[in-house]
Amino acid sequence: MAGIQFECEMGDGVMGIDEAGRGPIAGGVFAAAVSVPIAEAEALLNGAWSGVDDSKKLTAKKRDALADVIKSTPHCSWAVASASPAEIDSLNILRATHLAMRRAAEALVEKLPQERAALPPKILVDGLAVPTLPFPSRNIVKGDSKSLLIAAASILAKTARDADCLRMDTLYPGYGFAVHKGYPTAAHIAALERLGPCPEHRMSFGPVVRHSKCMERIGELELLVTEP
Repeated sequence: MAGIQFECEMGDGVMGIDEAGRGPIAGGVFAAAVSVPIAEAEALLNGAWSGVDDSKKLTAKKRDALADVIKSTPHCSWAVASASPAEIDSLNILRATHLAMRRAAEALVEKLPQERAALPPKILVDGLAVPTLPFPSRNIVKGDSKSLLIAAASILAKTARDADCLRMDTLYPGYGFAVHKGYPTAAHIAALERLGPCPEHRMSFGPVVRHSKCMERIGELELLVTEP
């Protein structure tokens, strides 16, 4: 269960950051940043945020409910940011993830109330160190199950990305984005083979690359057959 040990060690001004969407072959990668005053963190841990945990351990219904609680908590500052499929293809997924994290951290600082804006920003980030973050940071492996703020960020990042997958599903029906959320499931690969990639696909990712090369080869063979 997430706790506040690391938050207390870092002190006021700390935010938790986590990401969602590194593994899919379509859609953006999302990051969220969450901050609350340390003096209120323990009360939240034992009260309204008692169910906050690594988003992967929660049902979609529970994540959505907790996301609403987090966003509506007094004195909680939060921000969500993303990097697009085009940015992922240009930068690679790791750098694009770091870009989304940096954007989330900077957006959160812009939203802080005046009395908290004067505090030096600090970051607790899930996983490995992120050298491009804009403020001093501490990385915590499996931090989404150890840090309350990182766990809260994991929930906001995941729910934001899931909501974006619903948008993708409306714009590009037939791929099943609302169901598989862009991950390379058998159904998604079958749809990719049937429909070809859409603008939301990550063109540098293996399954999409293989499909594109296959379609190019088929086109070349068809051209040879039809040439006089």
